[in-house]
Amino acid sequence: MTAAARRIVVGISGASGAALGVRVLELARGAGYETHLVVSRGARATITSELGMSPADVAARADVVHADGNLGATIASGSFRTAGMIVAPCSIKTLSAIANSHADTLLSRAADVTLKERRPLVLMVRETPLHRGHLRLMSLAAESGAVIFPPVPAFYNEPQTIADVVDTAARRALEQAGVFLDDTTRWAGMQA
Repeated sequence: MTAAARRIVVGISGASGAALGVRVLELARGAGYETHLVVSRGARATITSELGMSPADVAARADVVHADGNLGATIASGSFRTAGMIVAPCSIKTLSAIANSHADTLLSRAADVTLKERRPLVLMVRETPLHRGHLRLMSLAAESGAVIFPPVPAFYNEPQTIADVVDTAARRALEQAGVFLDDTTRWAGMQA
């Protein structure tokens, strides 16, 4: 695998669920991937509110951190090769920007580049309930090649904590981007 194939971009937007992005970063980095992080303005507040961490604490978990306003960053160009991108969590605002190719921030531009280069883009959309407008945006993004991946909890692995639920969702999202972790719990069928 080339060095470029061992890079992954992680976007954290302002939806509830910043823990998802943090766990994706930790798992990808632990698997030997060079992680490139971009955090939206809304996510900075969510990180502090939900996790009791500072944005700098989250940034310390990434190899490279890009400012959301820096449209000249490496991840804004298709010539900078990566394995793909995960937006965890993905707010409806960010989903709308991606679905409509409105690349006015680095997060939405990096996602747009990921799509145009035909690389995996996984959007962990965090909203419920969904109205028709949300569903249309998801459909538009999927038609452009994005994987719509709401972090719906799995119960087959008998999670005991919120961290267990977050971990499973992060691992499954990483697999959609081609990052497979050997220690992931997998469905083994029902035992009679």
